[in-house]
Order: sequence, then structure tokens, then C-alpha cells
Amino acid sequence: MAQKKSRPAVVLLSGGLDSATALALAKSQGYLLYALTFDYGQRHRAELEAAGKIADTVGVVEHRVVTLDVGWMGGSALTDNEIAVPQQPGEGIPVTYVPARNTIFLAVALAWAETLVARDIIIGINAVDYSGYPDCRPEFLEAFNALAALATRAGVDGRTIRVLAPLMDMDKAGIIRTGDRLGVDYALTLSCYNPDNAGRACGHCDSCRFRAQGFAEAKVADPTRYH
Repeated sequence: MAQKKSRPAVVLLSGGLDSATALALAKSQGYLLYALTFDYGQRHRAELEAAGKIADTVGVVEHRVVTLDVGWMGGSALTDNEIAVPQQPGEGIPVTYVPARNTIFLAVALAWAETLVARDIIIGINAVDYSGYPDCRPEFLEAFNALAALATRAGVDGRTIRVLAPLMDMDKAGIIRTGDRLGVDYALTLSCYNPDNAGRACGHCDSCRFRAQGFAEAKVADPTRYH
């Protein structure tokens, strides 16, 4: 991709493999990086720690960790300890889907982008591996961009803020090859839905399986720590 002139972009950074790759891509394009991480009531703190390490390594202008607890709503294995994280593949929308999570997160990112006079928000959602999540689809992205144009002063003034998903059409192996080329340290990332207290991955959840398969297909050494 052609390098852009330096200008701010808000990048959603979860601490996982996809968001770390999206952050590295944004850096390679010359953006001034404003990383946004959410403490949303998830089961573990390890991904928040991972996000901080990634932000420090990549070198961002600012990294905000926003406490926005949606866990009280329940309805997801990622926020409700009474719902087990599945150990086998399932069908339909996974129980690890957090209700409206990306809609909520992008709304906050949109407000910050408008304050920063940033024109771009970058998110690492991917429709190929995670097709069960309704808020990871191209149709969702298109609809949110339409909302952003209508719901902001920037949009009314003709300075539309766009949400970009550079990984949308990549498979996991393609994402890993891209990040490897950009020098992403995947040892810092955490993708597991159910890590232990030391931040080691379970190796059995959907996210762990997709990640391991991706490294194998990309022929890149997998640095994941398992318990």
C-alpha cells in the first residue's frame, strides 16, 4: 500500500493477533497512531496487558484504556463466568459473541476521532475466520460508515470519518504473513478466550484453533505460550 502523509488515526487494539497486525499496517502507512483499548468486563486482564506491550513496542502517540463495562449484561462466554467457553467448534453465532460489542467500541472511537480531527478509524475485524459474528461483516462496516457520516459534525461539514478494516478479506495465514513481514512480535499478542492467570493460552477455544492453524498454514513459527 502507498504510504500516506502523517495524519492521526484511531486504532482499536484488543491485544490480539488481528488488532496488532492492523496497528502495524497503519504504522507502515505513516499514520500517527492513537490506540484505543477497552476494559469491558472480560474474563481476564491478560489481553489488556498485551495491548499495552504492543502499543509500547510499535510506538503510538497515545494509548487509551477505556473502562466501559458491558459484562453486567451477560449474554456472552467472554463476560459471564457462568457461560462456559466452548472447546469444540459450533454452528451459528458463537456463544463468545459479545452483544453489540463492535458497535459500542466504534461509537467511542468515532467520538475520539472527531475530537482528534482524525479521518480514519482502523479495526482488525475479519470476516473469513469469524463469519459467525454479525459485527465482523462487510455489511456492518458499510452501515456504520453511513452512520458516521450522518451522526457527526465532521460528517455534516464534509469531513467524513471512515472506519477501515484492512484485514477484512484475509484468512488467518494471510494476516500472519502480513504481520511477519511488518515485524509484528506475535509473542506479545494474546488471542485466547480462556487464558490462565499467567496469560497462557488454553489451546482449545475457537480463537486458539484459528490462530494455531494460521501459523501452520503461513509457515511462521508460532510463539504462543500454552498452559
